[in-house]
Amino acid sequence: MKSLTLLWQEVANELATWCCTSTSLDIKTVKTRVENEGVSFLTITLPNFCTDFQKSLAQSKVDRNQFQGFTFTGSLPRFLGGFFDLVFDRGTGLLLDSPNIDAIYSIRQLTLMFGKILLPCSDTRKDAAIEGYIECEKAVKEADFTRRSQETDDFHRISRLLWANLFATVDNAVANYEIIPKHGPGATADRLKGNQKYNQTEWTTRLEEVFPSDEFLLPNRNYFSNLNRIDWLEPGKERPVRVVLVPKTLKTPRIIAIEPTAMQYAQQGILESFENAIWADDNARAFISWKSSYPNQKLARRGSLTGNLATLDLSEASDRVSNQLVKVMFRNHPHLGEAVDATRSRKAEVFRKNNTEVIRLAKFASMGSALCFPIESLVFMTVIFYGIEKELRRPLTLGDIKSFKGQVRTYGDDIIVPVRYVRAVVSSLETFGFKVNASKSFWTGYFRESCGKDYYLGEDVSIVRVRRVIPTQQRSVPKKSELKQRNAVSERNQEIISLVSLRNQLYKRGLWRTTRYLDNLVERIIPFPAVAETSSILGKHNFTGYQSERMHPGLQIPLVKGMKLVNVAPSDKLDDVGALLKFFLKRSEEPFVDRKHLERYGRPEAVDIKLRWAAAY
Repeated sequence: MKSLTLLWQEVANELATWCCTSTSLDIKTVKTRVENEGVSFLTITLPNFCTDFQKSLAQSKVDRNQFQGFTFTGSLPRFLGGFFDLVFDRGTGLLLDSPNIDAIYSIRQLTLMFGKILLPCSDTRKDAAIEGYIECEKAVKEADFTRRSQETDDFHRISRLLWANLFATVDNAVANYEIIPKHGPGATADRLKGNQKYNQTEWTTRLEEVFPSDEFLLPNRNYFSNLNRIDWLEPGKERPVRVVLVPKTLKTPRIIAIEPTAMQYAQQGILESFENAIWADDNARAFISWKSSYPNQKLARRGSLTGNLATLDLSEASDRVSNQLVKVMFRNHPHLGEAVDATRSRKAEVFRKNNTEVIRLAKFASMGSALCFPIESLVFMTVIFYGIEKELRRPLTLGDIKSFKGQVRTYGDDIIVPVRYVRAVVSSLETFGFKVNASKSFWTGYFRESCGKDYYLGEDVSIVRVRRVIPTQQRSVPKKSELKQRNAVSERNQEIISLVSLRNQLYKRGLWRTTRYLDNLVERIIPFPAVAETSSILGKHNFTGYQSERMHPGLQIPLVKGMKLVNVAPSDKLDDVGALLKFFLKRSEEPFVDRKHLERYGRPEAVDIKLRWAAAY
């Protein structure tokens, strides 16, 4: 991983010039520790260092019990000491009256940049993630068992105050058969892909009670005989979700649950109805969103300026939402409640200790369900106001709820609440079985983070992350089987695309010396012209414009020659009833953009880049 160490060195030297300090000793430390500890120093140890740094910002002083594994000089860590001296007093460890914002950004950039690089976890960490999933399931069941009836009743009452109109709108849509199903782009438990999802042959009896197959699976009732090919699944025979691990960080993988095609198909329809209803509901729109994270980011910035708003983050958020709570939330809206329940998978298939197990789920859904993110947002917001009510020591009113617009918001498990109520909210979240991530939650000091944006005193201190290993030279693909060779080429291309993206993000962040270093790396691998951000060519972005190598003879627009992402959908022919159903499920009156979508469809099997002439903007 020498290329990662060299990049760290380039960034460190440039940030040192920003802050008029030196990083020569820091660079030696990184080189030595990477040699002794491996890449985990960059991907795990340094992010943990940053966690302690952010805690120090929150508590306005450095605690010597933090920064384990690093030596101290005076009251501050020796590592990155030049930057620390611009933020804290070395003699006392206290936060300076005017801490240097560039130094705060620099420490975060240098410690977090490799924290989410795409590298495989060890088998031990993967096994631990699965065990954590099982333990989380037990915790949900225990929370359901210990929850008091008064807590449940209060939760229901508050959810009615918040969401009565929203739920009524979607409830009517279900009752009037106005839900239009939709296939998502992702994988499914029954391994149907692309166009073949329109020829699905499984439907559950639970779905049939709410979403009749003749309405959902056929273009119209003239094709009623096609239902003879459907395999009807009783509750005990339903296909479980398939629990899989996907890369997140080197420290731990992310767990997702791949839903069966039939469930995902109906979930997407309910999701769309929710989205439409939220934009028509002033109350809901003011508190939740799952289409844009900008409102949360805006409030996080305000919280970093005033100190009045807290940003909270939850651990294992999706896997801790109890299905029993969701049922309580929809208690007064039977059509919606039945629809959501019908589209929920009740069992999960996990690979554990070299065996495949099927477990019954107490959680509502894991990541992978189209309804997971919106439902958890609704549940979290209800619990938040439960906590606010406890702090007020009286029942909430609609007037109270409206008074919190612009102060309370959720985007999934990214939560904004007033600092005044934060302890009551945290207590309520824990009462309902949720787990607040203390290392990513902030309500003291002036650092706030939400939805990928980080602020200190209103200044953006968000960092640029390295997402993949860095290719440093052209290399031939070894002779392998055709599939392995294609995958190797695809991975190589993804590394190049990621490197170009990294270069352009660092350029926008003002790290221009590092950008020149990356320019040299990229130019050894591919042609790298200057292009506008709107160009389809993999090129360098800059503030001085784009280059032109020739003009298009017909359109008279500037062209450049470079590498272009070429995605060819896999061969996937669809005709007859499935093709007609796909047409009727189309959301727009406009024709399909891809005229060959009935011949090729779905996610490309490999990422390919080709040398092409294309517009420079």
